[in-house]
Amino acid sequence: MANYTRHKPSWSASPLPNESSSSLSPPPPDLHDANEHTRLLPNRIDSTNVPPGYLDPSDPAVSPYNLFTVRLLRGLTVVFTIFTFIWWVLLLVSAFVTPPGLHVRAGPFYSFAYTSVSLLTLVVLLLFFAVPSKSARILSFVTGGVLLIDVIIILAASRIRHEEGAVGIVSVVWALLVAVWAGVAGRTVKWGKAEEEERLTGRPETRRSVLEWSEVLLSTIALGAIAVVVILMTLTLTLRAIDSGVGPPGERYWVDEYKYQIHLYCQGQATDAEGKRTTTVLIEGGEDPVERGLWQLAEGAIKNGSISRFCFADRPGMAWSDTAPSPLSASMASDVLGETLSRAGETGPWVLVSAGVGSLYSRVFSSRHGKEVKGILMIDPLHEDLLGRVASPGRGFWLWVRGVISPCGFDRILGALLRGRRSADRIWGRASYQSGSTIFAKLQESLVADSLTKRDVASSRAIQDKNTAVVIISSGKQIRKDSEWEDKQRDLSHLTRKLEDWDIVEDAPHRVWDDFKGRELIEKRLRRLVG
Repeated sequence: MANYTRHKPSWSASPLPNESSSSLSPPPPDLHDANEHTRLLPNRIDSTNVPPGYLDPSDPAVSPYNLFTVRLLRGLTVVFTIFTFIWWVLLLVSAFVTPPGLHVRAGPFYSFAYTSVSLLTLVVLLLFFAVPSKSARILSFVTGGVLLIDVIIILAASRIRHEEGAVGIVSVVWALLVAVWAGVAGRTVKWGKAEEEERLTGRPETRRSVLEWSEVLLSTIALGAIAVVVILMTLTLTLRAIDSGVGPPGERYWVDEYKYQIHLYCQGQATDAEGKRTTTVLIEGGEDPVERGLWQLAEGAIKNGSISRFCFADRPGMAWSDTAPSPLSASMASDVLGETLSRAGETGPWVLVSAGVGSLYSRVFSSRHGKEVKGILMIDPLHEDLLGRVASPGRGFWLWVRGVISPCGFDRILGALLRGRRSADRIWGRASYQSGSTIFAKLQESLVADSLTKRDVASSRAIQDKNTAVVIISSGKQIRKDSEWEDKQRDLSHLTRKLEDWDIVEDAPHRVWDDFKGRELIEKRLRRLVG
């Protein structure tokens, strides 16, 4: 490209031979009558290298920003970016402390992901606003089309619509509008760029400098990556829509002033032959939902006549239960369980069965329901002095990272395509840990484990009824692996004055019921507590 220079408005070069001055290009418009079709800067340097009255194509005055329409579009894009950033920060905070009105029953990660897509799209648009490209426009409209599918899925699937709520719907609709806005803005800037080049240089410029090509390449890569992320999110959302067609075995009940729902399932005879209320085994899951192992154990105990009835409620965020607002401590979860049982019309007497970290929740529940609790059976329980492991900063950060990328569903999509994972696997089975709501529940647990929850458990120990029967069944493998674990199990054996049994199953893992001898022993001890 020739190194053209600009002309002063007072062009004074002589006309070419045999050519009248009237045939020359018209001089630039009067700057005093500036409007959308006038350039912003006057000519500065005389030159005979360009046609009279025109500017060099590389002159800074040759810019789409000369047009009021383009400047308005850029100003609105800046406003949209600020608004989106504020929304993004609020959703980021909601993963740790939920602001009023921003609770999402499926967890905040999908809303956060859609808002991140909006924010990144707007930032890319602003960075490369004056260098529009066809590839960027195509990618923006493709992203918008995929996001339109997401909007349809969320609105059409009643369960997903319930889980995402107003916050999720607003986030995905805004992402759709931003994608369309990016495509329309790019097309408008292209028109403005051609318009100004033709007016100020005599023709639209079809060539690009190395810098412009670099900007086009970067914008294409960035928008292409955003499009891939949105496509992955759509595939994961499709799996969620498929899973939403699988109904829970029990019923969901509104709790906490109708903010979210908790799933409760009960099975067995509520009364005996004389019409008296039978003892109900109330099961609290550990690191996994109750449905993964303990449910089957309880069903087997009913068939064998060891117990007459059992109930279990999924903790907030686990299996079929909605997530709760943050923070969520053990006492809050215990209150939610009590409210759920009350709404379902379930009453004691209870025998509590819990595993791992779930034992902390059972202990809080037991301390608050006094004489209604006949006994507690804890399976390899976690001691409150070891909550620092659950609350480690590294674990919390990793859970947050997993939650942020969970809408892309890398492992869930591959599991469904290559490993035959079914809806049951994703809801409560071996792949349930990949769910955004489950990850959020574990993040909530980690955030308050060594503070609010530890205080709750310590208080519950002080007010625990000392005549409540206690049974502890510990994992031999866990004791051999962790020198501190046995000491803490022994300490829990002094929870009340009425220790029935403390058993160590030598070859059992932390999930003691996965071992045949452990499973038999759990049922045997359970029969004694209920009897």
